[in-house]
Amino acid sequence: MRTQHILRGVLTPAVIIRLALGWGAFIATLVAQPFLAAHLPTPALIAVLGAIVAVIIVCAFGVVVEAEHLAHRLGDPYGTLILTLSIVLIEVILISAVMLGPGEHATIARDSVMAVSMIILNLVVGASLLIGGLRHRDVRANSTGVSTYLSLLVVLGTVAFALPGLIGEGGAYTAGQEIPIIILTVILYVAFLTRQMGAQRDDFKEVVSAGATGAGVAPQGDGAVARQEKPERVSVLAIISEHRSEVIARALVLVMTVIPIVLLSHDMASLLDDGLDRAGAPIALSGILIAMIVFLPETLTAIRAALGGEIQRVSNLCHGALVSTVGLTIPAVLTIGLFTGQTVILAENPTNLVLLGVTLLLTLTTFSGKRVTALHGAAHLMVFVLYGMTVFS
Repeated sequence: MRTQHILRGVLTPAVIIRLALGWGAFIATLVAQPFLAAHLPTPALIAVLGAIVAVIIVCAFGVVVEAEHLAHRLGDPYGTLILTLSIVLIEVILISAVMLGPGEHATIARDSVMAVSMIILNLVVGASLLIGGLRHRDVRANSTGVSTYLSLLVVLGTVAFALPGLIGEGGAYTAGQEIPIIILTVILYVAFLTRQMGAQRDDFKEVVSAGATGAGVAPQGDGAVARQEKPERVSVLAIISEHRSEVIARALVLVMTVIPIVLLSHDMASLLDDGLDRAGAPIALSGILIAMIVFLPETLTAIRAALGGEIQRVSNLCHGALVSTVGLTIPAVLTIGLFTGQTVILAENPTNLVLLGVTLLLTLTTFSGKRVTALHGAAHLMVFVLYGMTVFS
């Protein structure tokens, strides 16, 4: 009886509709493959591409919903990590689908990861801080946690966008350079996850003013306190053991919702290339559109967190997502390049390198103060507008 009750709670009508929509769309594209392979008229191309993108977005929201349920059940930082990795997995899948599809896509990884960086660090963080700063006067992040994210982003950003142009050939790493870069990046990312989920987990929890101390809080070194979601720390293994059926059911639903995104991504990539080529749009716009499609659900989650005054959760969602994006995407695309013989151009142009540097410096100044404000958010949003101007310049 308890298992049936859990399944009814997990397999809600909304979940069933999302699964049916995702898998139904995949079956439809499979049946219509000869039609899609032909040269579609522009109105038909727009309609089909719009339908596929809409299904991917609906499924992406479904992934986020299940990840949020798991996040609530497991608590931070495990919950936020599941949500972040779910979104990043979709990003990596879409980029890989484009690379493995027809045509030349030497810069798709660079364009997508740069777009993700600008969207997350400026658009999403900026909007969240603006909204959160207008609604709450005293909001702050855990400075140690944000500093940890930034330390990794500085290193990973250098590896991804600067070094290929300095030590590589034609903006790409050589085969001899790619292997150590892949290994070192994976080691650094695994070390980050291990510390975040272990010894440094308190560095990624919410903070409140020192005057708000009381039951259920523990003092921190920067004059703030971390909100403890439970008076006593409960092992994540104990939580999984207690709620095994629900965790397994939600994990399976999450996977079954991700798979249609994977299957539909190849057709989306091909149609998107064709549409942008007909429109004469900049090549970088493909990466921006992929990033916006993937991170729309997480953007709404971050804004909801900001409305609730949870600025550290905003940081965990945004900065953690970017660390995962770069830490997973770069090894993935370099590995694909090694096995397929494709050239993966990662080196960025000076304009984007300057904007990335300004963004990282702005992030440092934003989160190193005693509190964050709406003006900090406005500054981030302006940098994103400047980035948009460079794309179409």
